Amino acid sequence: MAKYTHRQQQHVTGRTITTKSLFGSHTDMVVTDEEELKESGLLASEGQVVCKDDKGYYVTIKKRLDSGLADPSRYSYKRDS
Repeated sequence: MAKYTHRQQQHVTGRTITTKSLFGSHTDMVVTDEEELKESGLLASEGQVVCKDDKGYYVTIKKRLDSGLADPSRYSYKRDS
């Protein structure tokens, strides 16, 4: 009989989330300050924006902002930060 293993993200006690949701992108996360954009090192093409959350900066599509759905750009394991 195969043993069932379930990988689960470890819970970190005392960690607080400072954004509206855990996986969604929101307009208040969009970086508009030029100095902060330079610091992030990311470039957004037309129809995209640079956002910042607790883990750092990421680029996402404008349509995903405040959509009520999870944003793959935010929860992706490919993020450096």
